[in-house]
Amino acid sequence: MRAYAIGDIHGHLDKLEAAHALIAEDRARCGDDDAPVVHIGDLVDRGPDCKGVIQYLIDGQARGENWVVLKGNHDRMMEMFLRKHPMVDTQLLIDHNWLHPRIGGIDTLASYGVEVPEGIRTYQLHPKARAAVPERHRDYLANLPSSYRLGDLYFAHAGIRPGVPLDQQAEDDLCWIRKEFHQSNVDHGPLIVHGHTPVDEVTHYGNRLNIDTGAGHGKAISAVVIEGRDAWLLGAGGREKVVQEKPLFPV
Repeated sequence: MRAYAIGDIHGHLDKLEAAHALIAEDRARCGDDDAPVVHIGDLVDRGPDCKGVIQYLIDGQARGENWVVLKGNHDRMMEMFLRKHPMVDTQLLIDHNWLHPRIGGIDTLASYGVEVPEGIRTYQLHPKARAAVPERHRDYLANLPSSYRLGDLYFAHAGIRPGVPLDQQAEDDLCWIRKEFHQSNVDHGPLIVHGHTPVDEVTHYGNRLNIDTGAGHGKAISAVVIEGRDAWLLGAGGREKVVQEKPLFPV
C-alpha cells in the first residue's frame, strides 16, 4: 500500500506546488495514479499566501484529486477566531491568542487584505476579518478531519496520545500533543505520520514518522512517499530512503 504525504505548509503556496510536482513525478515513475496525498495540517500562519494555500486545496479536491487535508493547530486557531463569536483555543498559553506575534494569524489576515494595527481590540478586528475571509474558506477549515487511517498508517497533525485507542483520540491531542507522544517508544499499531514539531529532516522513529521540516520558520516543505512502513523523501533526483533513526521499540 502506497501513500504520499506533505508536511506543514504555513502559507507557502509556492513550496506546496513544488511538493505536488515532486509527487507527480514519482507517480509517473511508478505508474500509480490512485495513492492518496495526505496534507498533515497547518495550512496557514507565518507564510505569505495563506489564502492561496486554502484556495489551492479547495480547488484540487473539487476537481477530484485524491487529496486528504488534515486539521492542524494553526488551522483550528484560525477557524475558532473567525466563528460568529470568536474563541481562543484552550490549548494556547494563557497570554496567547491567534493574533500573538509568535502564532502568525496577523500574516494570515494580511493575505486576505486585512491589516492588524497594533493595539486593535478583538471586537474591532473580528468583523473585518470575518468579512474578508470567504465563508467557503471558513467552512472548509471547520470541516477538516483531524485524522486519517489507511491500512497500517495513521495520519494526524501532532500525533496521538499513547494508550488511547485510535478511534477514541481527542482532537486536542491530534492537533496539539508533543511531549507524551514524542517520548513514547511503544507500538501504536499503525505507523503514526505527523508534523507539528519541526525537525531538520524527515525522521523515522520506528513507531512514528515526523514530516514537518520547518516551513513555518522559512525552511522546506517535505513530500514523502510511504510504502508499508518504509518512507522515502522526494527530491529533484527522485527518492531518498528515510533511514529509521533507532531500533523499533528498544528494550
